Amino acid sequence: MKKVASVNFVESDFSVSEALEGKSWDLAEGIKVETYWSGEKAPSHRHFEVRLLWGEEAFYVRFEANQGEPLIISERPNLSSKTIKLWERDVCEIFLAPDKENFRRYFEFEVSPNGEWLDLEIYQGKNERITNWDYKSAMESVAKITDSKILMGIKIPWQAFGKKPKAGDDWLGNLFRCVGEGKTRGFLAWSPTKTPEPNFHVPEKFGLFRFVV
Repeated sequence: MKKVASVNFVESDFSVSEALEGKSWDLAEGIKVETYWSGEKAPSHRHFEVRLLWGEEAFYVRFEANQGEPLIISERPNLSSKTIKLWERDVCEIFLAPDKENFRRYFEFEVSPNGEWLDLEIYQGKNERITNWDYKSAMESVAKITDSKILMGIKIPWQAFGKKPKAGDDWLGNLFRCVGEGKTRGFLAWSPTKTPEPNFHVPEKFGLFRFVV
């Protein structure tokens, strides 16, 4: 059975600078992620929570991640353009497939604790993956590091998907976090992919994001 999360509607769109805090987030369901990709329980200092909202102009994502170990981030973050291989450092991710009938085509969005970002368009076949590295979503990101938490926000305009949802629509997708390094590196997933080795690109395991008002 697929996991299901609600994406609540917000009457007034807001700037990415408000994507970490603000009363609008009180409308959003808290989606807790506490397991690795394998389905095994992750330690609490690696857990994270995601809140999702949609408005007339954009899709909003807010990650709140526990942090109990050294950060693996760039000393010289690039905030002006996408960072390829961002997934090799600490990062939170959302995959979104707007078309349930063509769920092997989806979009990947990543944000790091220092605000670096990555956007990709992907087609994951049964035996091959085709990645559009030049995809431009016009996403915006923001991040804040505190003593024990990391807050990360993303704003994605609907033009990034070539369509806009309506109330009652279901999109497919998943939520992830990569944290730590070396042999203790952790790969968390909302809907565990349960592959032999860590692998997020398993569209058959996507959950449902349901747009509601």
